[in-house]
Amino acid sequence: MELELTQEQARLQQAAIDFARDHLGHDLRRRDRDEEFDREGWKRCAEFGVLSMPVPKELGGLGLGLTDLIAVIEGLGYGCRDLGLLFSMHAHLWTAVVPILEFGSEEQKRRYLPPLIDGTWIGANAATEPDFGSDVYGMRTRAERHDGRYALNGTKTFVTNAPEADLYVAYATRDPRLGPLGVTAFLVESGTPGLSVSRPIDKMGLRTSPMAEVIFEDCVVPEAQRLGREGRGVEVFECSMEWERGCILAGVLGSMRRRLEEVIDYARQRKQFGRRIGTFQAVAHRIVEMRVRLDASRPLVYRVGRLKDQGRTAQLEAAIAKLFVSEAHVASSLDAMRVFGGYGYTTEQEIERELRDSLGGLFYSGTSDIQRNNIARALKL
Repeated sequence: MELELTQEQARLQQAAIDFARDHLGHDLRRRDRDEEFDREGWKRCAEFGVLSMPVPKELGGLGLGLTDLIAVIEGLGYGCRDLGLLFSMHAHLWTAVVPILEFGSEEQKRRYLPPLIDGTWIGANAATEPDFGSDVYGMRTRAERHDGRYALNGTKTFVTNAPEADLYVAYATRDPRLGPLGVTAFLVESGTPGLSVSRPIDKMGLRTSPMAEVIFEDCVVPEAQRLGREGRGVEVFECSMEWERGCILAGVLGSMRRRLEEVIDYARQRKQFGRRIGTFQAVAHRIVEMRVRLDASRPLVYRVGRLKDQGRTAQLEAAIAKLFVSEAHVASSLDAMRVFGGYGYTTEQEIERELRDSLGGLFYSGTSDIQRNNIARALKL
């Protein structure tokens, strides 16, 4: 697949790189240690236009295509080392903004899109439950309907952005015995009586992206807050996962490219046994593998963008991209640490943080094995 960016896409990507270098990722070691979300960086991303890019102009957005946005996010990943901030942005875009765009009523779009795209509000996806994990449609959170209202009861876990969120796209079932056919999606604002957020979940990586459990206890939601039709929440969830799986690693492409350049520079300068370490075959081969993984990853992500821009489905392609790029990111992070040796193990080079961050890709948006199942099902195996 031809991957040459258009002149406008290249301009947008370079602008994103310059913006990220100037305004994002400051004091990252401390914020990673303290698990501190960069709210100021979030607002600056909104001002730059990232949060409004996929939203049509008539709804207040920039109306850019998904391929354009992938190019921008790749640029952010290259210029900004704060992968936690980018991860939170993905959760916001693909599991809150896009579902409202695709399934929201006109009133819901007018009410919620403006604060979600101008940086005032942060969105979150409340789907996963403590006892069900990857079996998302086995959920037990109930939605009891009475007099045009729904009472939600249940617990969600691993909710990215939960401690900072202003709006939750929450999933609940009318009857667990119905499986996927019982699931319905709702828009629940923070501060709604019966909605509470637990203490933040302490994570190995992506520590600047806040995460917590969300608890619903007789949380009453008006029928007007239902997103899509009753019993069709699977459509909403699968739509958001298609977008998220295909695009959530766009920033990783930029991160992998930056890290490759840094490893090459280090291998050219660092000497051992009187030789530059890049002349040792073991080191050179690791760097070659990093380049091969990067070149193999980029077409997979951009293919999803181009399919969606053509109005086509990309569920299979999104699963392939999620599986391959997440695994490639981990492998290349390990290779970078090996090239840097003991220095890579220290916090100074910031490789250890990227390795920790990369491991999350094996689990979020569906584990690698879930992606293999999705691909096998698409192949009718």
